[in-house]
Amino acid sequence: MENLLQLIVGMIFFAVTFATLVLYRLVFGERIQVAQRMDQVVGSPAPIPVRELELSVPLYQRAIHPALSTMARWLTRFIPSAREKELQKKIIYAGNPGHLDAKEWVVVKYLGAVGLGFFFWSWAGMAGKALPQCLLLGATGVPLGWLLPDLYLNSRIRNRKTQVEKSLPDALDLLTVSVEAGLGFDGALMKVAEKTKGIMADEFILMLQECHMGKPRREALRDMATRLDVDDLSSFCGSIILADTLGISIGNVLRTQSQQMRQKRRQKTEELAMKAPIKMLFPMVFFIFPAIFVILLGPAALQIMKAFAN
Repeated sequence: MENLLQLIVGMIFFAVTFATLVLYRLVFGERIQVAQRMDQVVGSPAPIPVRELELSVPLYQRAIHPALSTMARWLTRFIPSAREKELQKKIIYAGNPGHLDAKEWVVVKYLGAVGLGFFFWSWAGMAGKALPQCLLLGATGVPLGWLLPDLYLNSRIRNRKTQVEKSLPDALDLLTVSVEAGLGFDGALMKVAEKTKGIMADEFILMLQECHMGKPRREALRDMATRLDVDDLSSFCGSIILADTLGISIGNVLRTQSQQMRQKRRQKTEELAMKAPIKMLFPMVFFIFPAIFVILLGPAALQIMKAFAN
């Protein structure tokens, strides 16, 4: 009797299990077949090890940037707040190279001063210079290494401003045409960013991303003008903010701004053309005229010297 009861329970268990498998196959069988076919055609991606994921990150992000951040926390107490704010503004104007803040750039300046001073001192020692000369070269390398990051930032600022001043009139023309064709201001900015390349296109995309994240348009425009620090762009952003506030037609404002930008660029080109002869005067005086004088007056001077020698 007991064996019969166990047999019945076993049969019920197997029957329920079989029914469950059949039901699962009927419900999800088609999906399983599609997934298997996709794996056969496409191939299932193999899991990537954690070490490979870590090594795929650039060395700068894995080691250099964290080291600079750690050193910056130690050197924070030695940086005046006014100097830090001034350096942070310069970093923003330069386009935030390396994604480093002011404290980390100060660490770069310290490392540059120590490293260049040590390099000059080592080079003088290997060249067989005397100890005073080694010390002098090392002392010369310290301020030079300290100033090199500032020179790099200033160079980037000048280049960015020059590129913005050159590309802004063309961007405004395309923006004006897009707005007059029926696009909204945000759509016209996106069209300009798609059709052009450079700093202005990147800044327009960043401004639109900020607007999509909830920042008001006027604040996004002010931030863009602050990042680039170009007078013409600041005037353009101020005009757009004023037109948006007062309800003026943006197309008319863009057309007026475009004409003004073109006139300013024409005036600046004429100014550079008028300065060119004055700038050419210095190389002519110091390099061309001496050679001409030697060619023209050289034979006469030799004949005079021979006449007086006789």
